Amino acid sequence: MQTTKQTFIPGKDAALEDSISRFQQKLTQLGFNIEEASWLNPIPNVWSVHIRDKDCPLCFTNGKGATKKAALASALGEYFERLSTNYFFADFYLGKNIAESEFVHYPNEKWFPLPSDNSLPTGILDEQLHQFYDPDQSLAASDLVDLQSGNGQRGICALPFVRQSDLETVYIPMNIIGNLYVSNGMSAGNNRDEARVQALSEIFERFVKNRIIAEAISLPEIPNEVIKRYPPVTEAIEKLEAEGFPIYAYDASLGGQYPVICVVLFNPANGTCFASFGAHPDFGVALERTVTELLQGRSLKDLDVFNAPTFDNEEVAEYTNLETHFIDSSGLISWDLFKQQPDYPFADWNFSGTSEQEFVTLMQIFRQQQTDVYIADYCHLGVDACRIIAPGMSEIYPAEDLLMANNNMGQHLRDTILSLPSSQWEPEAYLALIEQLDQEGLDDFIRIRELLGIATGSNNVWSSLRIGELKSMLALAGGDLDQALSWVEWTQEFNASLFTEERRNYYRCLQTLLLMVLDAEDREPEQFNPAFNRMYGAETVTTVWKNIHGEQRFYGLIDVDQDLTVLPAHQSLLHAYNKLQTAKRLA
Repeated sequence: MQTTKQTFIPGKDAALEDSISRFQQKLTQLGFNIEEASWLNPIPNVWSVHIRDKDCPLCFTNGKGATKKAALASALGEYFERLSTNYFFADFYLGKNIAESEFVHYPNEKWFPLPSDNSLPTGILDEQLHQFYDPDQSLAASDLVDLQSGNGQRGICALPFVRQSDLETVYIPMNIIGNLYVSNGMSAGNNRDEARVQALSEIFERFVKNRIIAEAISLPEIPNEVIKRYPPVTEAIEKLEAEGFPIYAYDASLGGQYPVICVVLFNPANGTCFASFGAHPDFGVALERTVTELLQGRSLKDLDVFNAPTFDNEEVAEYTNLETHFIDSSGLISWDLFKQQPDYPFADWNFSGTSEQEFVTLMQIFRQQQTDVYIADYCHLGVDACRIIAPGMSEIYPAEDLLMANNNMGQHLRDTILSLPSSQWEPEAYLALIEQLDQEGLDDFIRIRELLGIATGSNNVWSSLRIGELKSMLALAGGDLDQALSWVEWTQEFNASLFTEERRNYYRCLQTLLLMVLDAEDREPEQFNPAFNRMYGAETVTTVWKNIHGEQRFYGLIDVDQDLTVLPAHQSLLHAYNKLQTAKRLA
């Protein structure tokens, strides 16, 4: 009887074949229909794969590795990470039924009613976290209602985390988790310690990456003799060099403090560069992850979309640039990174051991930083996963965003905006809504679907609608043609690239007819309609006139009910979430 080959790699406590088989089997049992949508192997020893749920394409992950099996195991592990932590659903309103169900996120969540004075209720956070998230005591309880439930009447939903310094349970509002930490500090693994080690490594990776980029730190190169300890990595680097992409491999441990590597790829064809960072207690694992990260989801022809290095270190250090690095690593990098004289000496570091030992070692680094760590472990899907928060180190967005850019800031507008298409308000009410949007300081570029937390799909006007375009519709409905023209011109400049040709034609026609109506000359439409009909089409001209005269409103938008039943993309998301809810109840 022939036995299946077992492949073990550093950093993983089970054979790749066993992990893949186990993960795939559990996903099938849970009702998820996963497909391997695309594979890339642009150079030797660098593989990446994109997997997704056939029934809900919004649920997808990418995996990378030195082999095809390693990449698939990585993608499946990340899929469990994002299922276990509910991350796939973090940007979406889950509807009234789930918001009022026994639990919204997890059975062990706690709800804290909003006090009458809107102060933060007793029982959430601890003293240290209160000081960190709300140093000026300016947060209101309503600021911490979560996007997913949008249920202010129920209160603040908080999740239990174990504070590692004393193993006490602390309840952290889901709103804070979703707004500040995004996907940082989440992982799944073959066991609890392996998952935790990966999550902690990720926190170090992003913390150190931000420091190096923001402070324009020059790093020591990894000596060739060290790189040559790892032949697959050496071969991958040599292939990239041969293809015309010079590679710098750096020790990013900042003198042996952190288990982090940085690899930078130059593209002389257009003068740009791309920095990849990776972390793991094992030096070789960190190096391999950093090299494979360079080409995750990219072929060699996709390496021309980055920026040139710059000497403007102030621009490099700007928060928006660091945010870009988090999103897709395409932000600016300082030339100072490449100075011959590094700011730190090379350290041939090694924090490796068993997964249990590595967890202890990494936690010791946090203690040296005087940073407490809060961990939520999850195993309700039959796979060990966790979310880890390290205040002051693991935030992707600053605590001020709880006041300035909270993801719940549009929840009070959801029902109003979604019911606009069939509304029959007085004209003044539409103009008042514009004033409200202005008074609340909402950015005109915000997509309505992101503001409201809805999955629209790509085949309807809701998918591209921005606040600025909505204002053009509201001004038309309110009869303020001067304001409508202003927002129509804004829409054509800033949003029309996302439109169908039919919608672009509608706005061109709308602008022309508004200009005519508002012109000081008393022109008669009948004199121009034949030409308009030939330019824009008779049907479009008729539609535009009806919108100008208030006979029709909100061109192209459809009414969306409270349960979002007319949005198939959102319904598929809710169907996937309900599978998770069932698993949580049975766990």
